[in-house]
Amino acid sequence: MSLCMGCMQEIGNKRFCPSCGFDNAEKQQAPFLPYGTVLLDRYLIGAGIDTNGESARYLCYDRQTGEVMICCEFLPIGLFNRSEGETAIRINYENRVEFKRLRDEFITYYKTLAELRELSALLNIHNIFEENNTVYVIEENEDLIPFEEYVKRSGGLLEWDIARPLFMPVISALEALHKRGVGHYAISPKNLYITSSGKLKITGFATENERKRGTPLKSQLFSGAAAPEQYEDNFPLDDITDIYGFCATMFYALTGHLPKSAPERLKDSRLLMSTNTVKRLPPHVVSALANGLQVERENRITDFDELRSQLSVAHTAKAIQDEISRTASMTISRADVPAKERNGMSKVSVIIISAAATVLVLGIIGVLWVMQNPLQGFFGGSPVETVEPTASTEWTGPVVENYVGKNYDEVVKNIASQPEITLLRAYSDEYSDEYKEGLIMAQTPAAGTKIDQEGTIMISVTVSKGSQMRELPKIEGQTLDQAASAIAAQGLLASAEYEYNDKFAEGRVVGYKNKNVGDSVEYGTNVTIIVSKGKESSSSAAE
Repeated sequence: MSLCMGCMQEIGNKRFCPSCGFDNAEKQQAPFLPYGTVLLDRYLIGAGIDTNGESARYLCYDRQTGEVMICCEFLPIGLFNRSEGETAIRINYENRVEFKRLRDEFITYYKTLAELRELSALLNIHNIFEENNTVYVIEENEDLIPFEEYVKRSGGLLEWDIARPLFMPVISALEALHKRGVGHYAISPKNLYITSSGKLKITGFATENERKRGTPLKSQLFSGAAAPEQYEDNFPLDDITDIYGFCATMFYALTGHLPKSAPERLKDSRLLMSTNTVKRLPPHVVSALANGLQVERENRITDFDELRSQLSVAHTAKAIQDEISRTASMTISRADVPAKERNGMSKVSVIIISAAATVLVLGIIGVLWVMQNPLQGFFGGSPVETVEPTASTEWTGPVVENYVGKNYDEVVKNIASQPEITLLRAYSDEYSDEYKEGLIMAQTPAAGTKIDQEGTIMISVTVSKGSQMRELPKIEGQTLDQAASAIAAQGLLASAEYEYNDKFAEGRVVGYKNKNVGDSVEYGTNVTIIVSKGKESSSSAAE
């Protein structure tokens, strides 16, 4: 059985997958595992899905069950080497102690995740094992829609009634993780997916080492969702950190945009919401988001129970209810009870009920006023501010350079002196009619993206293989080496057949077999060229 490395569907002897279009003649770029690698004599490795400073994830096929899975490989950038075509990694001698420590923490982290299979917001872990001097984790593979795409399909934002049932299981999952001593620390729109059954799933797991500054790993932080403390060297992360990321992601879902990045908010802590959004959301939800996104940790919501409570119950209405309950439950001494009025109620009872009614009426008026003016006087000067939908702030700081159209090898040389930039090449190159072979054709983040974080920034680039269809160059009269070089320059392969020819001297190329100069053939095609054996002698003809 021959499987497509891009989707793990059976394709027979086809090069291009009829289902996903993947080119199965390609090689996976080092340092990632080669296509077709088999782990544990069971898992067949396919195309890479994503990578960060700690690990890489691949599509894989479980030959034992016939299921398509996801394989996560511990792959800490900068601490190892692996050449193209190899499977085992070589740990840098000076990093061997650090590598072992990080590997052990990686194993412990995923073992903890594996214990939480019952939580709907987490992907199931099926296997954890060591091989090739590193660690592998096998995860379930569901039919998932990126959360950003889901929000886009929903008109750019979600209504609270839609968002609430989606996000509540995420709170439970994060709470369960922290009770076991680990966290996610990268809750963001990019790490959430929607299943076909309408449930929210969390991905993007990594140890704490990957989610803060000052560790041996190239940290990956998500601007707008990463808490301020994650930008500090080796600051201890906890549930308060994940609460910030969760609230930032919910803010995105309800407003259509993330808050400003933490470094920016340290200078200006305001949360910008359009007036229409504020009117559309329940006041207690706006309150909870503001409390969960406080820049100062001591002012932030401190635990998941409190977060859940603030998102579930309107604070003002709850305060009114508590006041009524407190007043109604006041104990009164028998000696203080006066004679009953004609209607059977004592004067004290009348006073209590009147007071409660007054509190209730004032409370209702207050709620109505807050709903009309939801941010005035909210939360003791909370940093929430309404803005018109068209309001924008121009960024004047550093931005990501434009690498598109530049030669990949030259870019690698140029950034060698810039330790703050880590360039990651995509798992496989792609065809392009616009960009010549070897040129960068795409990058993430895009050129012009503001750089609002200190330390290393990772930029992923896709390198062009050139056009998929290549023209056969003119080779008549050339030597075999010259012709082979010209054909190779077009991304093609060549094999030779020899025959007698009266026109061309021995060793000179006559032309193509069954093809002509200028014909278009697919990249990587093996073409046959005819090489002259010289004029046929009479003795040769007689033979």
